[in-house]
Amino acid sequence: MKTPRFWSMLAIAGLLIACSAVRADDAQPSRPVPDNVAPAALTGTLSKVRASGTIALGYREASVPFSYLNARNVPIGYSIELCKALVSAIEDAVNRTLTIQWVPVTPDNRIDAVVGGRVDLECGSTTSNLERQKRVAFSPIFFVAGTKVMVKKGSPIGSFRDLAGRKVAVTAGTTNEKALRDLDRKFRLGIRLQVVPDHAQGFAQVADGQADAFATDDVLLYGLIAEHAGAGGEYRVVGDYLSYDPYGIMFRKDDPQLAQVVKDAFQELAADGEIDRQYKRWFLRRLPSGTSLNLPMSAQLETIIQTMAGGEAQ
Repeated sequence: MKTPRFWSMLAIAGLLIACSAVRADDAQPSRPVPDNVAPAALTGTLSKVRASGTIALGYREASVPFSYLNARNVPIGYSIELCKALVSAIEDAVNRTLTIQWVPVTPDNRIDAVVGGRVDLECGSTTSNLERQKRVAFSPIFFVAGTKVMVKKGSPIGSFRDLAGRKVAVTAGTTNEKALRDLDRKFRLGIRLQVVPDHAQGFAQVADGQADAFATDDVLLYGLIAEHAGAGGEYRVVGDYLSYDPYGIMFRKDDPQLAQVVKDAFQELAADGEIDRQYKRWFLRRLPSGTSLNLPMSAQLETIIQTMAGGEAQ
């Protein structure tokens, strides 16, 4: 015959087993939500890419080492890798795998491509400034550059004042073009600007003797020189900085959900060291072409990334 004590102990044991089962259920990972189940209340770009299953990334053809085509005509570079990381974050946000659609853009049409919806993220070497922020939004800063000029070795040009009366190539739709026009107006230099559609043609203008100098961001000049390493030491980057150009990835304005995903993703990329790793890959190691820029990270950019990692996006 079972005693009251026995039944009491049995009841307690049953309760312990039940509680353990509940805790075990709680510890199980949540079941993945199928791709055909969308997160609630997506808006803007997140809603767009969720519905289509694709995301359009704008790339540049000759912005070494940020965004350019390799020998197989595949977009590669520092900005491209950061954009791919953003795509992963967006996939998590919309709970769907996305197919990347690569869209070539130029300095002259890149902003319109974002505003018009042809491109969802612009992955290039684009300066984030107040004028552009009236039309588009930008990611936190991931590089800082400035306008300088490239000349052939032996050129008498050593500063902006030496550009007086000279033919200077500059890429259309860039902050560099504005910087040169402002400089020319302020100092009455009589610069003969030769506006070209992309950086590769600006370099070619100097190489072919059609221009005395090419003005663009210093890091892009170093990239072009590295890519044309067969020319040896024929080119130099000279003079003081003529502008301040912090780079960001462009996306559509007034899209708070995407803006939050981009900000959070950059903070994570900075905190876990991925931005630093990608920087070393593209600026300190050999590029696919076999050359290297050998350009250490500036103290300014180091500070920006450290601040970003702490949750204060620039």
